[in-house]
Amino acid sequence: MPIELVLGIVALVVALAALGVVLLVWRTERRRPPEPPATAPGAVAPAAREAARPATVHRPRLAVVINPSKEGADELRAAVRRVCSEAALPEPKFFETTVEDPGTGQAREAIDWGADVVVAAGGDGTVRAVAEAMVGTGRPMGLIPAGTGNLLARNLDIPLTSVREALAVVLGGQNRKIDVGWARVLEYADRPEERPDSQPGLPPPPHDAAGEPEVELAKHIFLVIAGLGFDAAMVADTDDRLKAKIGWIAYFVSGVRHLHAHRMRARITLDDRPPVEARLRTLMAGNCGLLPGGITLLPDAIIDDGELDVAAVDTRGGLAGWAQLLGEVVIQGAGLRNDLPGKFGRIDHARAKRVHVHVAGGEQAQVDGDPLGRATELEMWVEERSLVVRAPGVDLSA
Repeated sequence: MPIELVLGIVALVVALAALGVVLLVWRTERRRPPEPPATAPGAVAPAAREAARPATVHRPRLAVVINPSKEGADELRAAVRRVCSEAALPEPKFFETTVEDPGTGQAREAIDWGADVVVAAGGDGTVRAVAEAMVGTGRPMGLIPAGTGNLLARNLDIPLTSVREALAVVLGGQNRKIDVGWARVLEYADRPEERPDSQPGLPPPPHDAAGEPEVELAKHIFLVIAGLGFDAAMVADTDDRLKAKIGWIAYFVSGVRHLHAHRMRARITLDDRPPVEARLRTLMAGNCGLLPGGITLLPDAIIDDGELDVAAVDTRGGLAGWAQLLGEVVIQGAGLRNDLPGKFGRIDHARAKRVHVHVAGGEQAQVDGDPLGRATELEMWVEERSLVVRAPGVDLSA
């Protein structure tokens, strides 16, 4: 074999061996952690500082506005503290409602305290009061149902009987923006002096370009349903002691006493449409429609569509009319409609952003089960997606 060929083979082997060594060293260097930069004696390298720093985890601060008069209030406090401790959350802060302030002032205090979530723990009155302070803040409101109707909680599918399960929604649920309803009595039947013009039968007080009265009048928030007529009379006449014993069924016991009441004469105006004269038992405007007992009064109501669903309810023919009306409620809850003529009981539905109603002689008015008194003029309107609530399901807050 020529010497030139032998030397060529040796050179190739040496070159391949050298290449292998280079690759081995390169791979070893890639796996070796980088040397820390030189630092002053006793100083900690930036990379070491970052590695030693614990990850920041936001732990929400809960404020609970609680009605201390509700049965089981002490047990509710203990359950909230226990759940927060188990979840390694800061100690919750409790704000007690009073007769003078059912929750609005306490919710504002909770916001000032720095609460990430303000929880309304009580009945519908407490929920309304807390919501009034939370509207427009962007801060979420949670619910721990502890009342008779628990109307908003029912419509948001929040557990009604377990504090721990309701808290699971507060802590692990999603934020959802919902509409808010407002009601304002423009004239009381028994307190005409509270209306600025104080003259019965006059049109509503003048409104500005935004639709608000030029004279400031008290307004009342509602999250589910406001109404005038039979439903409000039933609420106003319900015995509180009976309600404490048998719950929401007490409303139906009260309602029996009003089955033979007269039908009211109403003039109804929806938005800027022409007024309509009607004879009916009750007029309701709702943000959502599920009531206690699984009754769906407003089957088409959507809690964040920017409109109120209006239901005009009427019956004739005594008990037969009421029986037919009950049938109407049941079938519409199943998604059906009875459009046959000649009915004794009927429910007519419409939609509007603002509702104005005038009734001769006055009728009881209510918001979410809280009586407002006898009103001859009432207006109701919607404020679109202005309240953030914690609810099960996907995040709909955007």
